[in-house]
Amino acid sequence: MTTAAYARVLFAGPDLTEGSFAELFRRQLVALRGEAALADIVDTSADYAPLWQRVVDSERPLLVIDLDPQSSAQHLDWLRSELSKQAQPDQLFAASLLGQFETDPAAAACALVERGELHLSCVGVPELPEHHAWSCIPPHRQRLLLCNGPRCTRRGALPLWKSLREQLKVAGKLECAGGVHITRTQCQFPCDDGPTVSLYPEGEWYRIRNQEEVVRLVQERIVEGRDVPELLMRS
Repeated sequence: MTTAAYARVLFAGPDLTEGSFAELFRRQLVALRGEAALADIVDTSADYAPLWQRVVDSERPLLVIDLDPQSSAQHLDWLRSELSKQAQPDQLFAASLLGQFETDPAAAACALVERGELHLSCVGVPELPEHHAWSCIPPHRQRLLLCNGPRCTRRGALPLWKSLREQLKVAGKLECAGGVHITRTQCQFPCDDGPTVSLYPEGEWYRIRNQEEVVRLVQERIVEGRDVPELLMRS
């Protein structure tokens, strides 16, 4: 299906109401689809209740474009499964940029509307298995919590997450006895100093902005157990 086949297309994601990203996205969307498209934006910063209500109120067939910068295949499966609970799920479809934002996010989203081969039905979404092979708590001594809130994400937290995992794995410290369990979180605050990572049980907060700082944090703080005052956030 393409845009002509849908009664409505909704663009859903965080930070679409206020802030520089919202301003840019809205301006680009108007240029591509006209002023009326502003009514198709649904901000999910607080929760997804506004999206579910908009789905209820919208004509079918309906396409939801997922604009969450943290989106993943698992997130899209969850979104589809929630949409499948709505009336006429066979008339509901979802598509996602899967976190791959371009310099022109509205253009990427509008292009996705036209790519019917990437639109997924909300009927027959695979059930979540009751038991997983990864259902045990991994061995660890410390926990690193990397913020993937909207501002840290736009400061480069997603590639830093991959680098953090790689560095810990190379150092032999990833989810093992005496090692580190790492988790992505929503906003941890001090946003202006991010990307933010906190270390527990020590209760230390650090700023990592690039590959060099990731390497320093892992090698000096985790492997060698030394302080890294240059990266430490002050309360």
